[in-house]
Amino acid sequence: MRKHIAAGIDIGTYQVKVVVSESDSDESRAMPRIVGAGFAESKGLRHGYIVNSRDVTKSVLQAVAQAEKASGAKIRKAFISIGGISLQSVASSGSVAISRGDAEVSQMDVEKAVSAAERALPSSSMVNRRIIHTVPLSYKIDGKPVFGRPQGMKGNKLEAKVLFVTCLSQHLDDIIDAISDAGIEVLDVVASPIAAALVSLSKNQKVAGCLLANIGAETVSVVVYENNLPVSLEVFPIGSTDITNDIALGLKLPIEEAESLKRGQLSNAQISKKKLDEIISARLSDIFDLIEAHLKKIDRNGLLPAGIILTGGGSGLATIDDLAKASLKLPSRIATLGLSGKDGIKDASWSVAYGLTILGIGNDDTADQGLSKGGSTAIRKIASWFKQFLP
Repeated sequence: MRKHIAAGIDIGTYQVKVVVSESDSDESRAMPRIVGAGFAESKGLRHGYIVNSRDVTKSVLQAVAQAEKASGAKIRKAFISIGGISLQSVASSGSVAISRGDAEVSQMDVEKAVSAAERALPSSSMVNRRIIHTVPLSYKIDGKPVFGRPQGMKGNKLEAKVLFVTCLSQHLDDIIDAISDAGIEVLDVVASPIAAALVSLSKNQKVAGCLLANIGAETVSVVVYENNLPVSLEVFPIGSTDITNDIALGLKLPIEEAESLKRGQLSNAQISKKKLDEIISARLSDIFDLIEAHLKKIDRNGLLPAGIILTGGGSGLATIDDLAKASLKLPSRIATLGLSGKDGIKDASWSVAYGLTILGIGNDDTADQGLSKGGSTAIRKIASWFKQFLP
């Protein structure tokens, strides 16, 4: 039985994580099994962008070496994530006259409408930026909403509303170069919060409406889903490292001890638990205030039935889900991966790397979200998505 194998590399500000997954050819709807994983301390990054490419390459090589040893596979090609403060989304609409003489909408008309939406993007919003995801959100024919796909319907004018996820061209080039310098071919580039959503959110949640918040070391990235599609994405320059710094300053402690206290790995009888909780809650409140402001901006505050799902390294803080529920007036829970791979990876901080492998293997759910060609506009199109490793 032929197996599909994929590798995902998540270059975070705190750690580089690599996951290798496999799936049997007749298990396209099943979650792939993790067969190897590796991690290394991230060096050469700040707020998700590269400040020293050589250091990043060294970190990638260390993490890849671990994953190769665990999986027994040589990683030559991989899917990579991109996050950081340069990542953002913008929605745009475009319309075209239906070209066929019988007024039936063709695939060419759909593609032209999406292209028209791209041309309608404000030039100021695209300076030094590149599109990595193009997600059609909705269509109209002669001003009337289309439920489902427009191909085959008839009319005079087709309108498409499209979400474009973009990042700074320089940041994208730098991360691809760093991976290439490690001797690994980049198959595709995926926005970190979208990769995390592939394993952190159920289809029911994405259909009903929810927000995934990935709390990293120096950034918090959020993606909002409705009708099984990402409708908005944003990254904030704040993260769990800020909480560590607040503890260090507030309690006059070394950074290392403050980090251990934050994670609950160190008990200190001389430290007031009440004061520690107040420091952590204050910074988390700042994070949730930013998320609430974003939801108000897109008219979704208090209107997401499936609530907020928390993932990333910072989601392990005690009572964070209760604070999110109180701050956003939405149901709240911590994402769980529920994996049974031989590496026993269950921590939500691995969600991005694992999600990349799902996209690489081609789980059927990814095609429903406009993600089957994630970053194909950012790098050269790949002839085959599945033959990523030699046997």
